Amino acid sequence: MPLKAPKGTRDILPADSARWHSLEAEARRLCRDFGYHEIRTPLFEHTDLFSRGVGETTDIVQKEMYTFNDKAGRSLTPRPEGTAGVARAYIENGMASLPAPLKMYYYGPMYRYENVQHGRYREFWQFGCEVVGSAGPGADVELISLLNMFFTRLGLPKTDLRINSIGCPSCRPRYHELLKAYLSERLDKLCGDCRERFQRNPLRALDCKNEKCRAELSGAPLALDHICNDCAGHFEGVKSGLTDLGIPFDIDKTIVRGLDYYTRTVFEFISGNLTSLGSTICGGGRYDGLIGLCGGQQTPGVGFSVGIERLFLELDSYGKAVPEQAGARYFIAAAGDGVKASAARAYAAKLAHNLRSVGLSAETDLNGRSVRAQMKYADKRRAAYVVVIGDDELNSGTAAVRSMADGAVTNVLLDGFVEYAMKLETEN
Repeated sequence: MPLKAPKGTRDILPADSARWHSLEAEARRLCRDFGYHEIRTPLFEHTDLFSRGVGETTDIVQKEMYTFNDKAGRSLTPRPEGTAGVARAYIENGMASLPAPLKMYYYGPMYRYENVQHGRYREFWQFGCEVVGSAGPGADVELISLLNMFFTRLGLPKTDLRINSIGCPSCRPRYHELLKAYLSERLDKLCGDCRERFQRNPLRALDCKNEKCRAELSGAPLALDHICNDCAGHFEGVKSGLTDLGIPFDIDKTIVRGLDYYTRTVFEFISGNLTSLGSTICGGGRYDGLIGLCGGQQTPGVGFSVGIERLFLELDSYGKAVPEQAGARYFIAAAGDGVKASAARAYAAKLAHNLRSVGLSAETDLNGRSVRAQMKYADKRRAAYVVVIGDDELNSGTAAVRSMADGAVTNVLLDGFVEYAMKLETEN
């Protein structure tokens, strides 16, 4: 029986990779335009990082992490999200000494043991940005504007921004008491997870996906109605900053996000086209206490993450064209039989090598096929130009270059072929 990929994972085949390259390139261009630099953290971390940073009461830590012990008995976990690893790297590498704020982005795979469904995988890719070292609402606004511009550049016709504030360590304890009082009257009607979280972090109950719990919590007190003056001032700064940039938003008091490290601003971008998956296509927020929780000095931060697979589904729902995989610009075919074919193949390989040496893409036949078969192969490989090298071409020192787009043929000296190709590229 042939082996298969593990459940919840999938192969990104060569025919699909062009769209992945295209989206990643757009994300990198956008980050460059905003002055963000890439950070790459390990695919796995010590489990304690996520327990302390993401939160022991979250679904991620309780249910979804792929935790294992290494040969030395250390508990390790493939990263289920990107922000905690960035916080650890910030502390470990002394990045607090660098000019603040630090503006970073990441792009890579994450791992969660989730129920597999359309658009949701156990190995999934995220693009995320983090601003570390800025406490003001301007950082929140800049990140949201970056996301908004990302969706605009991708050609998404409509995404709705929803924002909320869930307070800070100063005002949250009072709100937690109000929420616990509300929950205590309904504990017997809540799921086991919500009852377990009741004492340690009642806010997590508001993120429960159980429909019965959601119905019972529909009248629960909301954090935005109980934030302190400092948090209210920060939230007003976010709202006015977005208004100044012409970015529309709605206030959604029910947003809490699924991670414990969030404080103050939380936000989501919503799309009606993903109703079968839930409508959130990305989210983020402020995490002013995370670096302190991870062992560093108290340092403010704010960030977001976008699920790439979900983003592709969103693009597909609007019928956005998928970039086609580009082939090598030049295909060098070899003609002839026996000794003649051997000489032609050697010359074709050398010519392809010379083209590659100056930065031009080129392929040649590797299977000893007929010229006709090579032409068909070159067409399937989407080559822009085909050159046939045979005994006549080697004797005359001249070869015909055929454009696959319009069939035009140009005779070119073999000794000057690389220069001709370089000139052709500059003209195109």
